[in-house]
Parts: sequence; structure tokens; C-alpha cells
Amino acid sequence: MSRRNTAVKREVVADPIYNSTVVTKLVNQVMLDGKRGLAQRIVYSAMNKAGEKLGLEPMTALTNALENIKPVLETKARRVGGANFQVPMEIREDRRQTLAIRWIVEYSRKRTGERGMENKLAAEIVDACNLTGGAVKKKDDMHRQAEANKAFAHYRW
Repeated sequence: MSRRNTAVKREVVADPIYNSTVVTKLVNQVMLDGKRGLAQRIVYSAMNKAGEKLGLEPMTALTNALENIKPVLETKARRVGGANFQVPMEIREDRRQTLAIRWIVEYSRKRTGERGMENKLAAEIVDACNLTGGAVKKKDDMHRQAEANKAFAHYRW
């Protein structure tokens, strides 16, 4: 991490179909080895499958899933007097979104039972809308840890 300047936030271009930066960020997270076309095909078909299963518009299904995954609190290590404390802190909105997208892709890749990334991603979106699945469990674990360390909240900086 640079001590001199803060990194400049780059604007993400909205995707051509849904005109949404969230979908572009999801495509970027799914993309491996610069294969954007393949990543777009995976994300769009996964959104369509999830929308069909839920009976919603694809963009609505993705938005609902991400809202159910976004964490509100996280713990950060803080060293005080030679001891490390896990201090619960609120998360900025852009980091909440980034974590939600990262987790949904991570737990999609870890899924077993479905074949193909588009089926795995669609299933994870459906599970997130229904408040089940690995990404929602990760959020709940993070909130539980923050709640358990609430006593150290006065070390916040």
C-alpha cells in the first residue's frame, strides 16, 4: 500500500444489455485470463436462468441477491498495547457491493452438483434470493463475529 497517494477510483463502464455497472463488475469478477466475451456469456445466461427460476426480471433477481449478501459490519484487527483486537466496523457502500460480488462468484465456483459456471452462478443467485447458500452464510458469519466482538468497538479509529 502506497504511503504517498491514495489510489484513484476508476469508473466502470455500464454493460451494454442491462446498462448497469453492477453487471460489469460481476463480469469482471467472473472473467479469467482476459476472456471477457466468455464471462459475459456466462453472466447473462446465469441471470436469465435465475430470473426464470424465481419468476422475476434477471436484473431484479441479481439486485435482490446482492442486497441479501451485502454485509453491514466487518471486523478489522487493531493492535492496542501489544494485543490484537478484532474491532467491529461499519462498511462503506462500495466495499459492501464489492464483497457481495466477490462472495457470490467465489461460492459459485465452489458449488458441486451443477455442471458449468453459468448453472452454478444461477443457482447461487437463486439461493441468495432465498436467503440460503454459501455467500449468505459468509455474511451471517461475518455479522456474528462482529457481534461477538462488540465489546471492543471503543477501539474504533
